[in-house]
Amino acid sequence: MALRAAVLHHIRVPVQTLRLKTNPCAPSGSIRSMSSHDDHLTKEEVLDRVVSVVKSFPKVDPSRVTPEVHFQKDLGLDSLDNVEIVMALEEEFKLEIPDKEADKIDSCNLAIEYIHNHPLAS
Repeated sequence: MALRAAVLHHIRVPVQTLRLKTNPCAPSGSIRSMSSHDDHLTKEEVLDRVVSVVKSFPKVDPSRVTPEVHFQKDLGLDSLDNVEIVMALEEEFKLEIPDKEADKIDSCNLAIEYIHNHPLAS
């Protein structure tokens, strides 16, 4: 603890002041925060990226992949392949899909709906 205090005593970090633009119509000192939904992915963007991920899966014939394709029935994938596709989607969209939800995602349609409705998908 003493070493930490000694190191922090000798370190100088420049601090920048952030100036916020205020709304002249708003009460003094209030700040309006913007919604994170303004930059949310469109359904078309999600559709294109999900289809692309599925097409790039090694055991899949890319010509058979459509937004309506079912992983097991249409592409002949097994449950382990299904898990790998969901993991690839998590990586693509930088989100974590809980196991309970991931088990339900067995088609492009379900993946598209889940990711489009996820607030943190990017």
